Amino acid sequence: MTDEHVSVGVLSLHTSKESKAILNAVEDLGHRGVWLREENLSVSIEDGEAVLDPDVDVVANRMLLSNTEQPCELLGIVNTLSQLRPTLNEPQHVLTAFHKFSTAAALAEAGVPVPDALLALDADNLNGERGRFGDEAVYKTAIGTHGGGTWKVGRDEDVNPVVGERYAFLQSLIERDGEKHADLRIYVVNGEVVGAMRRYAPDNDWRTNVALGGSVEGVPDLPEEVEEMAAEAAEVVGLDYAGVDIVEGEDGWFVLEVNPTAGFKGLYQATNISPAPHIAKLAIETAGGEVDDARVEELAGRLDTSTPRGMPRRAAESVEPNQVVGYTEEVLVSGTSGTERIVAKSDTGASRTSIDTKFAAKIGAGPIKSMTKVKSGSVKSGKSRPVVDIVVAVGGDRHTVAASLEDRSHMDYPLLLGRDILKHYQVDVTRRFEEAETPDADEEEEESLE
Repeated sequence: MTDEHVSVGVLSLHTSKESKAILNAVEDLGHRGVWLREENLSVSIEDGEAVLDPDVDVVANRMLLSNTEQPCELLGIVNTLSQLRPTLNEPQHVLTAFHKFSTAAALAEAGVPVPDALLALDADNLNGERGRFGDEAVYKTAIGTHGGGTWKVGRDEDVNPVVGERYAFLQSLIERDGEKHADLRIYVVNGEVVGAMRRYAPDNDWRTNVALGGSVEGVPDLPEEVEEMAAEAAEVVGLDYAGVDIVEGEDGWFVLEVNPTAGFKGLYQATNISPAPHIAKLAIETAGGEVDDARVEELAGRLDTSTPRGMPRRAAESVEPNQVVGYTEEVLVSGTSGTERIVAKSDTGASRTSIDTKFAAKIGAGPIKSMTKVKSGSVKSGKSRPVVDIVVAVGGDRHTVAASLEDRSHMDYPLLLGRDILKHYQVDVTRRFEEAETPDADEEEEESLE
């Protein structure tokens, strides 16, 4: 080790355990970690010189783009910083990675096996090719996270090229007959596999995402073919660190996704291996610093998610303040065939979001994935209701939830927001969307004439 310390900026506007772990690993390796957030980040251009504040030697990009309304805004921030400092997971490569079809096209061109897929911007073209994907196909939005915006669709189900404001595509469903649906999440840092786990779909679902309740187990001995495939996938896309999802089918192994901001809480749970010190090592060495490799391996055995020294003071005092939603709130609701803007009611007493049956049919919610028992004041044992996937956009955030179907035609609101969505917000019961100030009719007419 030299006495030369470097400063590593972790760019992440959201509060996550992964960002904390990377910053703490930087400190534990004898260098300085700085969390680049809204509270402290600025770039000033004066007299022809661009100045970054806080001043760091290298940037580790963990900007979460997939569930934001305008990902290009955030990508532009990353691009700005990458022109001033060496940046891990550079923006042009993240652009490929977070758009799932762009990832698939890049991998296919490089000869990495991926499932057959079709992106078509016209509904007739998309549905006209539906038959080539067999009785069941995967239908997913090109931008999504945590399994959000992903459905199984039957041969006779028409789908829309756009879900909400996101383009969607068809993809072959890769499964092995008679086996519970599972895939591998392999974490790659600097071209090396640092950990791998097998993810199993929860009951009544086929998606394996940990965020959706999937179970995990460590995979200490990956087949060499799979290890090489994961490393090659990260290299083709151009990512310095990535979570690579690989599935085995009857015809071999296929890469499903390459995730630039993959979480690793589930990986640590399954393997007791944290990628954080490996990412910290790469960042430090990229900036010209040195690390003790034995110390990296030692730190990889724990996941330190305590508040890092490099968190801005204001952020530490009030970590991740929740957005406020009202007793009623205007939202966008999407299914496989349409999107509607409606006013929904907030209900913190309901564990699950519920949607009116006719409204669900209108947007193409479904197919029905399971049944759930919902408590009712009149029926002590509860009622059984079918459950369907929908995408609900609240402000700039998108949530994919399994909503229960019910006849709400006699109620004022076709959508009830339950705790599965409201847990991300503060609810102000005194605020109603209907009471928001609107222009008078005459004022609206004057504005339209202008």
